[in-house]
Amino acid sequence: MHSFHYRVRRLHCEGVDLEEVAAKVGTPVYVYSAGTIEDHYRRLDAALSDLDHQICYAVKANSNRAVLRLLGRAGAGFDIVSGGELFRVLAADGEPGRCTFAGVGKSREEIEYALEHGVYCFNLESEAELAYIERIAASRGVRAPIAFRVNPDVESGTHHYITTGRRENKFGIALDRVRMAYEAAARMPYIMIRGVQMHIGSQITEATPFAEAIAKTTSLVLELKKAYGIEFFSIGGGLGIVYQSSLASGSGDWWQRNEVNALTIEDYAAAIVPALRKLGLRILLEPGRFLVGNAGVLLTRVRYMKQTGQKKFAIVDAGMNDLIRPALYQSYHEIVPTREPENVGHETIDVVGPVCESGDFFAQDRAMPPLAEGDLVAVMSAGAYGFVMASNYNSRPLPAEVLVRGDNFRLIRERQILADLVRGECDTPL
Repeated sequence: MHSFHYRVRRLHCEGVDLEEVAAKVGTPVYVYSAGTIEDHYRRLDAALSDLDHQICYAVKANSNRAVLRLLGRAGAGFDIVSGGELFRVLAADGEPGRCTFAGVGKSREEIEYALEHGVYCFNLESEAELAYIERIAASRGVRAPIAFRVNPDVESGTHHYITTGRRENKFGIALDRVRMAYEAAARMPYIMIRGVQMHIGSQITEATPFAEAIAKTTSLVLELKKAYGIEFFSIGGGLGIVYQSSLASGSGDWWQRNEVNALTIEDYAAAIVPALRKLGLRILLEPGRFLVGNAGVLLTRVRYMKQTGQKKFAIVDAGMNDLIRPALYQSYHEIVPTREPENVGHETIDVVGPVCESGDFFAQDRAMPPLAEGDLVAVMSAGAYGFVMASNYNSRPLPAEVLVRGDNFRLIRERQILADLVRGECDTPL
C-alpha cells in the first residue's frame, strides 16, 4: 500500500528517516515515495495486460513536475483539465499525443494551446462545447479530435462533492442525448470523432459501480464503433485508496483501528476486464489518487499543546491552507508521530492548525499517543489533492515538497518565502 514504516522506532519513507527531512527542509513539508508511485502504476498496468490500454494519470491529483516525469517514464499518458496542466506535462517532457483534455469550461486560449501541441483527444461535456471547439479548429484549419463524456447515471457511493456520474451533476451528457451529439459531430468538417468517455466519481471503494457503468454504456459504445469507427473507450478513474489503516509496527495499539478496505487492483480488474475485452477497442483509464495518494505524507510539527475546559488541542504548524481535505470533505487522514510511541495509552485530542478559522483542523476527538511541544507528526495519505489544493490563505507561504527514492531524497519544490506572497501585485492605488 505504501513505503512508510517505523525502523528503529523512527518513521521512514523507504530508507529515509523523516526527521532528517524535517531537519534539513523544515516544516510543513510534503514527502512523496517514488517507489510507491511506480509500484502502484506497474501493478495496475499488469492487471490490465489482457486489454489494449493506456493509463492516463490524472494530473489534478498531484501536478509536481518530478511526479509527472516519474510517471511519464513509467509509460503513463496524462489526463489534464486545464492549459496549465498541459504546460506542466510539457515541462516534464510528457507527450501531448498521450494527453486527454477534460473539463466543463475550456477557454479559447486553452483549446488553441492544446490544438497547437496535438493532444490526443478533447473530452467534451456538452453540445455547446462541441460547437465552440469546431469554430476554433476551423479558424486554425485543423481537425479537433473529440470524445463525448457520457453520464451513465450511476450511484458511485462516494462523497457528494466528488460524485460525477449522476444526472444532477454538471459533468457529461446523458445516455439518451449522446447519440444526437455524435450525429452533430459527424457533420462537422473540423471535428474528428476519436472515442467515448465516462467518469463516475472519485474515491470509489467497490467494484460494482464501475461494472454497472460499463454495462450501461456497452451497447452505446458498440453502436458508436460501428457508426463512426471510434478508437477508444475511456472508463475514467476514481479508484479509492485506504485512508484509515495500520502502520507496520511492533508495539503500541493506539493506531490499530478498524481498517477500511479500499478496492484492490485484482478485484477492480476482475470486475471490468471481461466486459471490456469484448469491445475490441483501446481502453483508457484516468487514475490519480490511486497512484499517488498513499505515496505521500504531510510532515508538521507541534507548536503548542492547549487544554481548555472541554478539550485538548495539539496546534501544529501546518494549516487548512496546506491540506484542505479535512475541512472541505470532512475527510479522515491517519496522523502518526515520527517517533514510534511506547505502549503508554492514548488521549483524545483535536489536531488543529494556526489558520484563523474554526474549520482549520486535521482531526477532531482523535485517540492519539501523548504529544508534546516540538513533536513531529505525519499526516498520512496526503499525496493526492494535498499540495495541489493548497493556498496562501492568511498570507501563509506554500510548503516545500520532497521526493524520496531508496536512501536518498531531493527537494522538488522550494518553500515559498514572504516576498513570494506579493510577487506580481501592484501597491499603487488609483
